[in-house]
Amino acid sequence: MLLNEDELIAEHAPLVRRLALQLASRLPANVELDDLMQAGMMGLLDAVRRYQAQEDAKFETYATTRIRGAMLDELRGQDWLSRGARSKARDIEAAVQRVQQRELREASEQEIAAELGVSLPEYHAMLDEASGVQLVHYEDLASDEGRETLERLAADEEDIAQHQDNPLSLLMSHNLHQAVVQAIEGLPEREKLLLSLQFEHDLNQKEIAAVMGVTEGRISQLRSQAVARIRAKLKAA
Repeated sequence: MLLNEDELIAEHAPLVRRLALQLASRLPANVELDDLMQAGMMGLLDAVRRYQAQEDAKFETYATTRIRGAMLDELRGQDWLSRGARSKARDIEAAVQRVQQRELREASEQEIAAELGVSLPEYHAMLDEASGVQLVHYEDLASDEGRETLERLAADEEDIAQHQDNPLSLLMSHNLHQAVVQAIEGLPEREKLLLSLQFEHDLNQKEIAAVMGVTEGRISQLRSQAVARIRAKLKAA
């Protein structure tokens, strides 16, 4: 027996919350769960109104795609990392990748600045602007290029097939996890220490600055640089 709209929405509302929690766990803390859930409910409503029952298509599978798409659209609308900041982050990643490929070693700050054609203080300012950059952005999960990178790093056809409709779950694959670990291990010692203090020891920026004997602003710059190195390595892997 087919359910009516209200019954379908009530039955699948928990799915919206589950998908919102999965997405929120991989995004900055300033992204509100309620905003994602609200967008997801709109996606669910859209799915209910568009879905036509077919023997080979389950409603939940169809709804999941519509819900996730609505949440990604919400993130794009929020624009929590400005276009300018994203552009700066991409420029830094590209410069890091070019230097590393050319020199076959980690690039120094001076080399990255020279590759960008800016002074060291100007490069530091770019790092400040890119301070909101994350290891994985929603664009990485939604774009064809980002999806291809995730699948290439997953390197397991069975795993890719299993998560074909959910690029987020590819982030949990063993091979991708190992690629990230290896990229972190290859960081300069100071940046590796910073990430260890942040993620393993759960220190905040002020505490990390005290341990490392630098300013909080410098910690922010080093973190942006570390993330740029990791992203560059993952793209080049």
